[in-house]
Amino acid sequence: SSVCVCVSQIDEEVAKLLELKAQLGGDDGKHQFVLKTAKGTRDYNPKQMAIREKVFNTIIGCFKRHGAETIDTPVFELKETLTGKYGEDSKLIYDLKDQGGELLSLRYDLTVPFARYLAMNKITNIKRYHIAKVYRRDNPAMTRGRYREFYQCDFDIAGQYDAMIPDAECLKIVHEILSELDLGDFRIKVNDRRILDGMFAVCGVPDDKFRTICSTVDKLDKMPWEDVKKEMVNEKGLSEEAADQIGEYVSMQGGMDLAERLLQDQKMCQSKLACAGLSDIKLLFSYLQLFQVTDKVRHAVVFDLSLARGLDYYTGIIYEAVLTQAGVAPVTAEAQNGAPGEESVSVGSVAGGGRYDGLVGMFDPKGRKVPCVGVSIGIERVFSIMEQKAEASAEKVRTTEVQVMVASAQKNLLEEKLKLITELWNAGIKAEVMYKKNPKLLSQLQHCEESGIPLVAILGEQELKDGVVKLRVVATREEVRVRINVVFSKVLKTTSFRVTH
Repeated sequence: SSVCVCVSQIDEEVAKLLELKAQLGGDDGKHQFVLKTAKGTRDYNPKQMAIREKVFNTIIGCFKRHGAETIDTPVFELKETLTGKYGEDSKLIYDLKDQGGELLSLRYDLTVPFARYLAMNKITNIKRYHIAKVYRRDNPAMTRGRYREFYQCDFDIAGQYDAMIPDAECLKIVHEILSELDLGDFRIKVNDRRILDGMFAVCGVPDDKFRTICSTVDKLDKMPWEDVKKEMVNEKGLSEEAADQIGEYVSMQGGMDLAERLLQDQKMCQSKLACAGLSDIKLLFSYLQLFQVTDKVRHAVVFDLSLARGLDYYTGIIYEAVLTQAGVAPVTAEAQNGAPGEESVSVGSVAGGGRYDGLVGMFDPKGRKVPCVGVSIGIERVFSIMEQKAEASAEKVRTTEVQVMVASAQKNLLEEKLKLITELWNAGIKAEVMYKKNPKLLSQLQHCEESGIPLVAILGEQELKDGVVKLRVVATREEVRVRINVVFSKVLKTTSFRVTH
């Protein structure tokens, strides 16, 4: 990470120098304007969009399978709506310039706007998904799928229900999506905020330090324990003894057995809060078993006491999914040498979430609570991996869905082509024609090859006299003469299996 810092510092210095140069004016006194996207953002080209659409369809398909509806909210909220919801991450919120009137900020996630929406509309239960862009003033390592503007993909269940049933379904959804996207092996780590708070209490962490110690524990997936302990003791002022006791607990991971063992633990037992959390973890694992999520070796679910998730609004169960193999990303030397390099995963966490029962109440004037549990899919990281995979595989990604190209073998057939393509469009067939009066047949066929169009309908003088069209399969070059009125069904029959694949 020190390398990253250096590189980003160099980038920033270079940017400053370029800016200075631009202000002083270029060599010929003209203002030099650099054409680029803003820092931490990216464009999506057609190929990337095709991959993105496929990913979205998989995810939305899963959300719909589980009975969710969707909503949308504005991209900016009142600054006050977002204030005090994100703990130490609040410094990453983009505040908009005062436009005279309301003070606004760009949304940082989709959960707080969702809670605002529920409170404002007095909604007490809903199962909704929301896919939209969010904004963070991060110093992004874009190579690892981190940006300042990025998509979030959220699924949440709001409402008063029996313990752990909706929570288990959220985990089932994460499991389904990651399995279906075929990203390789993954683990879903599960913990509970109450277990963490109980553990902090019995280890002697003062109440007012819970949240700040929690956000330090959250760094355990990026830093070794020694560094985390140093931060707790030196920066956060925790006693060495308390830190060591926390160290013993956060190294534990297991399943239902670990929850049972901790319920017997002398120290943990002292906390009612932790006991309630542990009982719920047991219940959760029993439901996950019924959902057939726990018996997978390559897609394991583990109860992991080091999982903390930095956000302030979680109140109960929390979880995070991480990829445990590089997939197509090269393994770094550091990781090969057995050093616990995060890089061996190449893109850390790909999903996360938990229960937040108090957030809606923060917005309600009467403080009425609406219990909620939800999950967010780290869609940008998923895109990064899918793109790498597409690069690595020889398979061509199609960026259009055209089923047939209307072409001509001779001159002066533009009118006939336009008549035919109109019929095709009217029949709901995806078709294309070249925007030239007399294109060469070869260039028309080349266009089909390049953009993956499976069929060509070729018109010629003789064909027109006979009332037929030559239908050629681009890949195999086989041709059939088809009566014009039968072209539609023939195109649909031939391409329905091709276009979908």
